[in-house]
Amino acid sequence: MYKNLLLSVLFLFIAVTVSAQENPVVKKDTLINKTKPVIEPIRPQKVDTLKKPAYVNPGKIAGRRAALSSLMLPGLGQIRNGVTVYRLAKVAGLYTGFTLLTISFIDNSKNYTLFYDEILYRRDPKNNGEPSEDFPYKNMDEQGLITAKDLFRRNKEVIIFSYVGLYLLNVVEAYIDARLKYFNVDDIGMKLSPGLISTEHMYGYNNVTPGIKLTVRF
Repeated sequence: MYKNLLLSVLFLFIAVTVSAQENPVVKKDTLINKTKPVIEPIRPQKVDTLKKPAYVNPGKIAGRRAALSSLMLPGLGQIRNGVTVYRLAKVAGLYTGFTLLTISFIDNSKNYTLFYDEILYRRDPKNNGEPSEDFPYKNMDEQGLITAKDLFRRNKEVIIFSYVGLYLLNVVEAYIDARLKYFNVDDIGMKLSPGLISTEHMYGYNNVTPGIKLTVRF
């Protein structure tokens, strides 16, 4: 009997020992580090598909701007290049030229009309070739009237071409002035030095003459 009781106690002890050695259930959260590393997303880099020019010529840009300004309004390109006494004098001369051309055009137009009307008056059969009462040159014949009329007509055409020429000159001058404003003259140099000039080569003998050598550096 004691033997059976002893065996029962022994089996109970072994059972408790085995159950104690079982792997405990561990929650997954206890094995995972709660502070997860922050991984920044890879952002696509912007690629500049437009290649910027390595050099920008400010004189060329200023020249175009001045030319367009002078095309819109004569003298505006010179003013946009910078207000100086020299540029103001050029603008004043420009508008003085336009004013004189306008006065001359009006005067030639009046004279052209005067002689043209006189020719028509004398060719009228009712007037028998007599000059009109208000015509200042009564002694002129019809051929002289025609010559004077053609002269004033040519003068009007010349004045119109002068208008166009002065207008284009205003544009070209504004462009050149803007380009020269950014033109660097520090790299230009000139040097005078004595030298020898070969004037004749005969029988292996060089005849030289002293002279002056001009060297221009750009």
